[in-house]
Amino acid sequence: MAKILVTGSAGFIGSHFVDYAIAQGDEVVGVDDLSFGVRENVNPKSNFIQADVAVFKRIEKIILEEKPEKIVHFAANATTKSSAMGWNDPVRDYQINMVGTLNLLEVLRKNNLDVRVVYASTAAVYGEPRDVPVKEDHPTNPLSPYGVSKLSGEKYCFAYGKEWGIRATIFRIFNTFGPRQPRYVMYDQIKKMLSAPEHLEVLGTGEQLRDYAYVSDVVRAFYLGMQSEHAVGRIFNVAGGNKISVKDLVHKLRSVLGVNVTPTFTGKSWKGDITRLWADTTTLQEALAWKPEVPLDEGIRRLVDWMRPKGK
Repeated sequence: MAKILVTGSAGFIGSHFVDYAIAQGDEVVGVDDLSFGVRENVNPKSNFIQADVAVFKRIEKIILEEKPEKIVHFAANATTKSSAMGWNDPVRDYQINMVGTLNLLEVLRKNNLDVRVVYASTAAVYGEPRDVPVKEDHPTNPLSPYGVSKLSGEKYCFAYGKEWGIRATIFRIFNTFGPRQPRYVMYDQIKKMLSAPEHLEVLGTGEQLRDYAYVSDVVRAFYLGMQSEHAVGRIFNVAGGNKISVKDLVHKLRSVLGVNVTPTFTGKSWKGDITRLWADTTTLQEALAWKPEVPLDEGIRRLVDWMRPKGK
């Protein structure tokens, strides 16, 4: 049993991590400013504190008072599509993603605290991959403020580790889906099919390739990494291992929902959208004995059940 501080604890992945940790018997302090997080996601068994990690004195006070053994840092501007990967407001993207991360590290350095850090990064740090599946040693070439800010957070974690002994582990999250998901291609298309299936417009050509991890598999990877000293100072891809085109994904969603609709592909997408992106998770599987447990079809059924209006 450990005492864990989880930032972004009312968000999509963060709230699922809180639930999982509490189920393992851990004590959880959740921190979220609710700018993106949802209060209904807050686990009542957690100690929830509404606060912004970008405000140094506030997060310092919380850490010093709560004395966590581990920090799992999900808080970020993850609204990549609606914010055009950070291009709509790069300064705000930087403040949320970078300043918040640096504040956490500075609190630990300034107060000489031995607190383990697990940092939620993103596949966006790779940019448009040269080689797929993408391995952790692939060159990083982010194409957006979002990707740049998350990569900067990685670099800060390891720099603080080298100079100040802060023990950090990095997870680069690929496409993740499941209940409480507030956006992204799978959620967006299901929502459209449920509300107005006769008007199904899909961004891009439909040929974009992705793999999709169910949220419980991502959460379990983070938890295993948090527990393992062998994971300190390392970077792990976490993904579902089920490469599929957006076009085939839309057809699969249509089948699960039982709707008869022909999608229209716009041919254009948002800035920073990547045409092919799937991961090599060998490092994660070998180091932490992890593998995805929820197949794509089962995960889609769970997401649809959560999104479908009750009684239908």
